Amino acid sequence: MVMEIVCPAGTPAALRAAVKAGAHTVYCGFADETNARNFPGLNFDRAEMREGVAFAHQHGAKVLVAINTFPRAGHEAIWHSAVADAEACGADAVILADAGLLAHTAHHHPGLRRHLSVQAAAANADVINYYAETFGVKRVVLPRVLSVPEIAAINAETEVETEVFVFGGLCVMAEGRCSLSSYATGKSPNMNGVCSPASHVEYRDENGVLDARLGGYIIHRVNKGEAAPYPTLCKGCFSAGEKTGHLFEDPVSLNAEKLIPQLQKAGVTALKIEGRQRSRSYVAQVVRNFRAAVDALDAGRPLPEGMLARLSEGQAMTTGAYKKTWR
Repeated sequence: MVMEIVCPAGTPAALRAAVKAGAHTVYCGFADETNARNFPGLNFDRAEMREGVAFAHQHGAKVLVAINTFPRAGHEAIWHSAVADAEACGADAVILADAGLLAHTAHHHPGLRRHLSVQAAAANADVINYYAETFGVKRVVLPRVLSVPEIAAINAETEVETEVFVFGGLCVMAEGRCSLSSYATGKSPNMNGVCSPASHVEYRDENGVLDARLGGYIIHRVNKGEAAPYPTLCKGCFSAGEKTGHLFEDPVSLNAEKLIPQLQKAGVTALKIEGRQRSRSYVAQVVRNFRAAVDALDAGRPLPEGMLARLSEGQAMTTGAYKKTWR
C-alpha cells in the first residue's frame, strides 16, 4: 500500500497547488486561535474551507483540519465551534491535542474522524492506545524525537495509524511544550502558534558581528558575511565552559526522504510535510518530489534522491532524531 503524503496548506492557493501536485491529503486550519499556525495572512475562513474541501474531494484528495491549540479556560465554545464547522465543511478528520476537546468531539461529533496532534507529544504505545480507547483516535502524529526502530516498536503494539514528519522544520523539544521559548517571549508555543514568534525576533549589528536575538536574548552570533539563521532556541548556540556550539542540531531542515523505505517497513501509514507558512510553489515542489518517491517505492523502482536540497533551510539538511546522532 502506498504511504499517504500529508501536505501543509496555509492558504487556499497552497491547498490547490498541493492537490494538483499529487498530495493524497492536505492539512490546514481556520484563521483563529484554534490553529497553532495562527499567523496574519494565513489560513482559511469558513467559506474558504468549504471550497477547499470540495476542491480536494473533486480531485480525490482528503482534507484534515488542525484544531490543535489548547482551549483557554472559559472560552471553550470557540474550539467547540471550530470542530462543528470543520465537520460542516466536510473535513475528513480533525487534528486535536487537548484531552477535553477530544472528549467533546467524541461525544458530540462521533462520526468525525479524530487524529492526535503532534502537540500532544504521544511517544509510546501505552499513551497512544489510551487515546484510542478513550477518545476513538484513529491516527497519531508522532513527535520528531523517535528513531525508526522506536517507531517500529510502537506500531507493533498499537493498531492506531502513525504519521511521521519527513521534511521541513525540525523540533527537538517535547512538541509544543518549549519552556525555553515561553520564558524568552512570554508566548506559549501551543497557545500562540509558534515557538519563536517573529514579533520577538531582532537582528543587531555590533561592530561587524551580527547578533540574532529572541525576546532580548542573544541566540546566535555570526561574523560579517555569514548567514544568520532564524533564532530558534533549540537550535541556538550555547556556551558551557570554554565550548560554544549547537546543543542538539544545527539550524537546518529535516529531510528523511532516504528513510522512506525504512519508515514503510516500520509500519508508518503517512508521511507529513511541515510548512503551512510556506509558499504554494514550495508546497508543490516538495509534494511532487515525495509523491514521486512513494510511487517509485510502490512500483519497486529506485527512489529519486537529492531533489529537495535547495528547498531546505540554509540548503542544509539532517535526518534529525531518526538516526539519533544527538541523543
